[in-house]
Amino acid sequence: MTERHTFDVVSTKDIHIGRVVGLRMDEVRMPGGGTAMREVVEHLGAVAVVALDEEDKVVLIHQYRHPVGRRLWELPAGLLDVDGESPATTAARELEEEVNLAASEWAVLVDVAASPGFTDEVVRVFLARGLSEANRTEPEGDEEADIVVERFTLADAVAKVFAGEIVNASTVAGLLAAHAVLNGQAQARPADAPWDDKPTAFAHRRR
Repeated sequence: MTERHTFDVVSTKDIHIGRVVGLRMDEVRMPGGGTAMREVVEHLGAVAVVALDEEDKVVLIHQYRHPVGRRLWELPAGLLDVDGESPATTAARELEEEVNLAASEWAVLVDVAASPGFTDEVVRVFLARGLSEANRTEPEGDEEADIVVERFTLADAVAKVFAGEIVNASTVAGLLAAHAVLNGQAQARPADAPWDDKPTAFAHRRR
């Protein structure tokens, strides 16, 4: 087998380092011998949760997303912003914070690279079963206070995907994956399954 080219980084420059993301410019060695500039958005990474109740209804939230200028139907989700916290623990915390639920059964459905052409963001989507009410008191911030929480049958949620009514990438992937698992077409992974593509660059900047 012919040896593949290694895309070495010749130089790198930070453009902007924010609270949630960083933007850097990498000069990358290309197969033809020259170099090319690549903009890279560093991200903390995130988790999302397909929470299914005993009737196989999925919990979705309707919340405002400023970059697209409208409210979207999404899975409960959150950033990997607590140093040393496992992704499964983050998922459980976000499920409680956003929709006041706890779960007794956890598994990994899919890992979603949001847009690997320019960002290292990857979202791990969990399946949560055995739901019960948690102990959350009040939403933490103004944005959370605006969130609407509803339950849909998984079939109805999948139909919304194909109708273009659900467009969030990790939500689309998670719903389709959960549908496949429940129909016996796929098998979920353990909640602590290895995550080779978990982002690390921006997290290292925060330490």
